[in-house]
Amino acid sequence: MIKILLIDDEPDILEFLRYNLEQEGYQVITGTDGQQALDKISENPDLIILDIMMPKLDGFEVMERIRADKRYKDIPVIFLTAKAGEVHEIKGLELGASDYLQKPISPKKLLARVKANLKKTEAGTKKQKLPDNLTFGPIEIDRKSFTVFVDGEQVYFPRKEFEILFFLLANPGRVFSREMLLKEVWGNDIYVVDRTVDVHMRKIREKLGKYSELIETIKGVGYKVKSVE
Repeated sequence: MIKILLIDDEPDILEFLRYNLEQEGYQVITGTDGQQALDKISENPDLIILDIMMPKLDGFEVMERIRADKRYKDIPVIFLTAKAGEVHEIKGLELGASDYLQKPISPKKLLARVKANLKKTEAGTKKQKLPDNLTFGPIEIDRKSFTVFVDGEQVYFPRKEFEILFFLLANPGRVFSREMLLKEVWGNDIYVVDRTVDVHMRKIREKLGKYSELIETIKGVGYKVKSVE
């Protein structure tokens, strides 16, 4: 399920937008000030809807901190504001906002912008150029020869397991839903279900042995590989 972080200091607006987003099937995390936005981003949302005028930290300050953190810098952010004016819009976009909506918010327009920005993110993931080989802690992978070494010993991974592992290791710290992994590895040609990803992930973990915990399950969302500093 796609997760959205929604931050606005007006309770009526917050509840109104939350309701409309949940009706579309999104999981919504809410907050009412800039500090809560920074606290709750650790729940790894797929998209952030952020009010500008808020207590403690305004939206611009929150945006600067988000973009300065390598873990969250690529999350799309839609700014909400009651202020009209090109200056505010330009500032938001210069800070890295993906989109900008002025209050009062039309639910249909907001949902359209949310879907459009999520599609851009997914397209960016699909177009990502992966390296031919990589080293991640004790794991070494060569994509040309389809070989995996764990602590210097070769471990056999069937093609789909190999592709899932390689993709996750190439994107450490980033959460991928089962749907995104299905599209990345299987594409649109073969009909498979979410459970397929879970089965493959279990087999991958078995083969990683004592390093199985590198792959983390994000309950209700999907999977990620823990970053290695």
